[in-house]
Amino acid sequence: MPVNHEMKILVVDDMSTMRKIIRAMLIKCGFKTVVETDDGATAWPIIQDAVTNGVPFDFIISDWNMPQMSGLDLLKKVRALDTTKKIPFLMVTAEAEQANVVTAVQAGVSNYIVKPFSQQTLKEKIDKIFP
Repeated sequence: MPVNHEMKILVVDDMSTMRKIIRAMLIKCGFKTVVETDDGATAWPIIQDAVTNGVPFDFIISDWNMPQMSGLDLLKKVRALDTTKKIPFLMVTAEAEQANVVTAVQAGVSNYIVKPFSQQTLKEKIDKIFP
């Protein structure tokens, strides 16, 4: 499935500055629908509501470290349900520790990106997820 610039993207990060940076990068890459939320705990009901309303997210970009629900826990919830398990999921992390990467891959992450990153790096990761 090639990159569709009409797809609905959810950006989950507890730092509003980081959400705004990622959103700006996505918009510069040509994406139009970018929804932001501040934590896995607030993202999960938004993801479920989108599915219930027949307009599920096409892609989730989530930070790993967040206070209430981590990106890893959110990924596990997304992968646990038939209605959400196929949603591509990009994990954003400040830690490039191999053990974390392995844990995320085992949980079903589509790809991961290490902070700080450029718009070009983000685009390359998206192109790998949506070849």
